[in-house]
Amino acid sequence: MNKQTIVLVHGAYADSSSWNGSIDALQEAGHRVIAVANPLRGLESDGDYLRSVLETIDGPIVVAGHSYGGSVMSQAAEGNPNVTALVYVASFLAEVGESLLELVEKFPGAQLGGAAVPTPYRTPDGSTETELTIDPERFPALFAGDVDPAVARRMAATQRPLALAAFTAPATRAAWRTIESWVLLAAQDLAVPAELVHFMTERADAHLVEVDASHAITVSQPGAVTDLILDAARSTTR
Repeated sequence: MNKQTIVLVHGAYADSSSWNGSIDALQEAGHRVIAVANPLRGLESDGDYLRSVLETIDGPIVVAGHSYGGSVMSQAAEGNPNVTALVYVASFLAEVGESLLELVEKFPGAQLGGAAVPTPYRTPDGSTETELTIDPERFPALFAGDVDPAVARRMAATQRPLALAAFTAPATRAAWRTIESWVLLAAQDLAVPAELVHFMTERADAHLVEVDASHAITVSQPGAVTDLILDAARSTTR
């Protein structure tokens, strides 16, 4: 029996440190842990990057994705026979052809987009694209409502922008169709609201756990995140 490698994929407006509350416990449980730096530049390219990381790992893998990171995970894990489980944390389970924009508009309750600030940026080929950040004044309440206010302010200051194209691009793969999946619903989530999560979970026939937390559940309630990842790992141990 081999312990899975746990791969953690952060979402938009965050970085790998958002998983810090879970990493020690996952390692203490005997797992190798890799918290991947998600580029946040485009769904297809981010998925390609994560896929290349997964391909370097020997043995079984559990992948956990938070928010937009779940969409990248869905792109990257499809067809990889080593991935035993997917864990969607306050995240999206997009069907092929669906964009995140389409999903958040499907049901009421998503408020984070209304605080997004568009900014132009220059790409390597010299063209200009748009990236999004969350208004730092509104970030604590909308993204991290149950996080210590001082920590939430630091998260707002260190947020990493998401390319608008990543939010509007349709998914081209849906790994949850072939890989057993777990979903952690954050009941206070103002980015991926509960009604949407229920819809996606039922469609995917995934295992659902609900926790009273904000979108920043990986920071505010890392124990619940860790427990679900370990449950998925135990349930799919080969």
